[in-house]
Amino acid sequence: MTQGATLVRRLAFWTIPLAFIVFGLKLGAWYITGSVALLSDALESIVNVIAALVAFFVIGYAHKPADEGHPYGHSKAEYFSAVIEGVLIALAALMIVNAAWPAIIEPERIEAPLAGLAVNAVAAVINGVWAFILIREGRTHRSPALAADGHHIMSDVVTSGGVIAGLVLALAFDMPILDPLLALVVACNVLWQGWKVISTSIDGLMDRAIDPMEESRIRDVIAANATGAIEAHDIKSRVAGAVRFVEFHLVVDGQMTVEESHEICDRLESVIKAEVPGVTVTIHVEPAYKAKEEGVLIK
Repeated sequence: MTQGATLVRRLAFWTIPLAFIVFGLKLGAWYITGSVALLSDALESIVNVIAALVAFFVIGYAHKPADEGHPYGHSKAEYFSAVIEGVLIALAALMIVNAAWPAIIEPERIEAPLAGLAVNAVAAVINGVWAFILIREGRTHRSPALAADGHHIMSDVVTSGGVIAGLVLALAFDMPILDPLLALVVACNVLWQGWKVISTSIDGLMDRAIDPMEESRIRDVIAANATGAIEAHDIKSRVAGAVRFVEFHLVVDGQMTVEESHEICDRLESVIKAEVPGVTVTIHVEPAYKAKEEGVLIK
């Protein structure tokens, strides 16, 4: 396991105890106040706990080396973690609606509001710091599961901020009905976040191409480092978790020896891997008459 993979798994592990701590704080805030909005915030944190457990085990599996049954590795497993998290988020939204509806029928005043809001604010700060770390490292190390976990936790922070602000208004204007209405707003936000997590993960499972800027860099690298070849065409790419796959056809002089064309391919593969870490390169060599006008001309 690489140093980056080790760091990703360590972050996924520490997300578990932090999720339990935040859930405990939010549950305490609800217990103190009896606020349905704070209960909805706590219910969303249950998803954080489950998602953290799933992400930890899936990330460990995703970084297993390739084997006979999975010659391209296990990196796509991270997308399944993100899909599961999206489904759990949707379930949390339904739980929130179920908790909020009775309070809409019979609104109740909140007890000990300041203490409860202070406890919830502490939980939000912890979540905010950790979400920033997860998103940053998830992007750096191309971990969909870690990034999805970070984005979900960040949405939890936004939810907490909205709940706190809304409850302050409910107390200021003595409108208890705002409490369960806020819970419904939280449910809508949770559903939206769940949809974004699921759609992004499904896109990854469908072999989405790499980022256009990365693909442009690869084209430039080929043009600048394939000296001895004529052109390259049919450049294709796909993303599978932390791994990138790139393949293309390289046109050379039909009289070139296998050894000479192989040297060009080795040089290209080495430079592309240095330019785009974590990429697997496949090059198909073709004779000159296979050249295409839309191909990348070699400098």
